[in-house]
Amino acid sequence: MRFVSYIARRIIGIFGVLLGVSLITFFISHALPADPAAAALSSHASNEQVAQYRRDLGLDRPVVEQYVTYLGGLLRGDFGRSIRTQRPVIDDLRAFLPATVELSLGALLVAVFLGIPLGVLSSLSRNRLPDHFVRLFSLLGGSVPIFFLGLLLISVFYNQLGWFPAGGRIDTFVTPPPHVTGLFVLDSILAGDMDALKSSLHHLILPSFTLGYYSTAVTARMTRSSMLEVLGQDYVRTARAKGLPQRIVVARHALRNALVPIITVVGILFGSLLSGAVLTETVFSWPGLGGYATTSATGVDFPAVMGVTVIAAMLFPVLSMLVDLLYTRLDPRITTS
Repeated sequence: MRFVSYIARRIIGIFGVLLGVSLITFFISHALPADPAAAALSSHASNEQVAQYRRDLGLDRPVVEQYVTYLGGLLRGDFGRSIRTQRPVIDDLRAFLPATVELSLGALLVAVFLGIPLGVLSSLSRNRLPDHFVRLFSLLGGSVPIFFLGLLLISVFYNQLGWFPAGGRIDTFVTPPPHVTGLFVLDSILAGDMDALKSSLHHLILPSFTLGYYSTAVTARMTRSSMLEVLGQDYVRTARAKGLPQRIVVARHALRNALVPIITVVGILFGSLLSGAVLTETVFSWPGLGGYATTSATGVDFPAVMGVTVIAAMLFPVLSMLVDLLYTRLDPRITTS
């Protein structure tokens, strides 16, 4: 019963966040000195045509009334209609969001399966050569801009070596898998299409590493710090004194207890990956939500911008709730009270 109450409170909190974000974003976007109707029509449109289009869009009504109408639609799952594409925003989000999710998941896998082992290696080799290498790797990850790293990887691995493609989600001569989730890798597996699977994985490697390098650096630093703290605890020294092998001490006693702060960081990083993939998608011509958001913002497409903002804002409280639930699995002392 306590668990159900906890979930209910967190869901109510998520709705509160969405309400606040939608309210702030809506009024800020409508305070900008820009006319979506004029931007949507050609430069040859007359003032009468622009005024009529504004009435059709409901932009001639008071801002408060517009927000109440928008909020009512939002509660029904209606994000409005895009001024630029003339399609429901929810359909545009369904079309572009899976590509961003796939890229972000790829970057997250890079961060977890590269960052955590590097952090463990660094903590076990404190102040020795492997530790210095990992710390330098992490320093570069926090310093190199994403767009520069992406262009550098394209120059080396596409232009010079020809190992990986420069952009896109799949080769032009390969038929995309049937749409189930929108994630090409997963849909290829579900369809048993090995050609599409190889091609989509091939295209995913460079942008995933580019987007995930910073997260890898943060994860490695956090893992190193957490592991150094745990390795000095009495129960770890006792496990070593009992003669347990090093791998058992590290995996079962040290790393498991060090994972709580690491999972916190990884959860936050995943939310930032989803909402911050604009530069990576631009560099690698990745048809995701970042490009859609950029085009919508430059085209003064209020409903589309609002839709992207609401989706991005929803990610952090949802991920935060999932991370808190994971705490209880890793440490029984933590409860959802």
